[in-house]
Amino acid sequence: MISQKKRETIRVIKFVLFSASAGIIELLAFTLLNELTNWSYWPCYLIALILSVVWNFTLNRRFTFKSANNIPVAMAKIIAFYCVFTPVTTILGNYLAEDLQWNEYLVTGMNMALNITTEYLYDRFVVFRKTLDTNAAARKQEVSELMGREMD
Repeated sequence: MISQKKRETIRVIKFVLFSASAGIIELLAFTLLNELTNWSYWPCYLIALILSVVWNFTLNRRFTFKSANNIPVAMAKIIAFYCVFTPVTTILGNYLAEDLQWNEYLVTGMNMALNITTEYLYDRFVVFRKTLDTNAAARKQEVSELMGREMD
C-alpha cells in the first residue's frame, strides 16, 4: 500500500504537471490576444485565465484529487476562489503592466506562480478535502494495492 506521504507527493507532482499544461494554454492564449489585438492587459489576461482554469479543474478533479464529488458544487467553490483571485491579480497586473510599465509576460508569470501555489492549497484543503480518492479510478487503484499486498 502506498504511504500517505508518497500519495501526497504524487498528488503535488500531478497538480504541478497539469497546471503546467494549463499554464501553456494560458500563455498561448495571452500571447495571441496580446499580440494580435490592441486590448489592454486585463482582457487578455482574464480570457487566458478562464481558459486555463477550466482545463486545470477538469484534469485535476479527475486525475490528481480523484474526486467523485458533485461537479457543480466543486466548480462553484473554484468560482468562489477566482472571485477573489481574479480581481486582485487583474487589477494588480494591470497596474504593474500599464502604469508601472512592467513587462506583461513577467507580470503574467508572477500571477501564474501565485495561482499554482494558492490554488493547490485551496483545492486540496477546501474543494476536494472530503472527497479525495473517491472516484472509480481511485477505488480501482486501492483494490489493486490491496490485492498486491495480499499476494506478498
